[in-house]
Amino acid sequence: MEEERSREIIMDSDERYRPRPKKERRGWKYFAAGLAGAILGSIIMGTVAFSYLKDWTDDFNTVNGDGNVVQQVLNIKENAPTTVEAVAELVTPAVVGITTVEVQQGFWQQPVEQTGVGSGVIVTKDGYILTNQHVVTDNPKSITVSLKDGRIVEGQKIWSDAALDLAVVKIDATNLPTANLGDSDKINVGELAVAIGNPLGLTFERTVTSGIISALNRSIMVGPSSIAEDLIQTDASINSGNSGGPLLNKRGEVIGINTYKIDTGEGMGFAIPINIAKPIIDQIVKDGSFQPIVMGVSCLDREIVRFYGNSDIELKEGILIMEVQAGSGAQRGGLRTDDIILEVDGVQVNTMLKLREILYAKSPGQMVKVTYQRNGQTHETEVELSLAE
Repeated sequence: MEEERSREIIMDSDERYRPRPKKERRGWKYFAAGLAGAILGSIIMGTVAFSYLKDWTDDFNTVNGDGNVVQQVLNIKENAPTTVEAVAELVTPAVVGITTVEVQQGFWQQPVEQTGVGSGVIVTKDGYILTNQHVVTDNPKSITVSLKDGRIVEGQKIWSDAALDLAVVKIDATNLPTANLGDSDKINVGELAVAIGNPLGLTFERTVTSGIISALNRSIMVGPSSIAEDLIQTDASINSGNSGGPLLNKRGEVIGINTYKIDTGEGMGFAIPINIAKPIIDQIVKDGSFQPIVMGVSCLDREIVRFYGNSDIELKEGILIMEVQAGSGAQRGGLRTDDIILEVDGVQVNTMLKLREILYAKSPGQMVKVTYQRNGQTHETEVELSLAE
């Protein structure tokens, strides 16, 4: 019966049924060949797709020195998020609101409390937060930190520097979400930039905006005699209240701390490169405080020279020494006014921020090798470092 059901039948002219003659069937050979090809193609495409997805997700993994993934940043879902979505998902929990109350003198010399709101980013699990100096002010009466989970905690200013417009705040908390610090020396004009902060106060807290890195090494006038140097320029929307929040790359790493916006132009925001903050944070976490390390020189870099429009100074590379402090390591090392510092410990130095970054990672009493130019000739010397007075 099974054999009969498997046959095809036709009706003869005398209405009798007879089996259809069996033909030689070759279709199964083509089917088998097609199936083998499909399986082979699937294996190849699967390998390529796995490699692609691995490379893509590796961009969002933290890897230790042994090459092992220690922090999975992204979970690939059925509908993978865009890069901006991924950055927002990763870093938003580490962005905080900072409310500062400062006591100032009123018109009649009476004490008047003023409240300001800014942003910050958590960089250690035990509550160290990076922000701007102008957010925490010189002498805050109180600092309140608003966390993503709804908690409002008291903050303490640990350190600040008005020239850098950076500050570190500490809160008493543990197991906090943190943001990874990137390398601001490795960013390029045109790459993705994401800003997260609290524009116009806590009503719009943790707003995410995106754009590109518009320019590097920008200097802008921020006061009658004050210039902010070596800033990252971005067209990601930055408004009042964004100050102190992170500027991020496509991997969700902090590459800058948002600080200024030019109100007379659209899409002109600025951030402090994160590399200057890393040695500061490292020392504060280790010792509880930070004291700047100096060589004993005052210098100008090429951008500042151009900013002032001084046509008498031609500076193609390095930083120009304008003053050498008496008794300093720089003076004992033989450095003079009008020398051009090219390198410190083999690292090229073209901006004042880069010089500070190198020195802040050193210790007082440590010797550094300085390569400098004098009257067109290149020389080397050793300079002993000291604490800033």
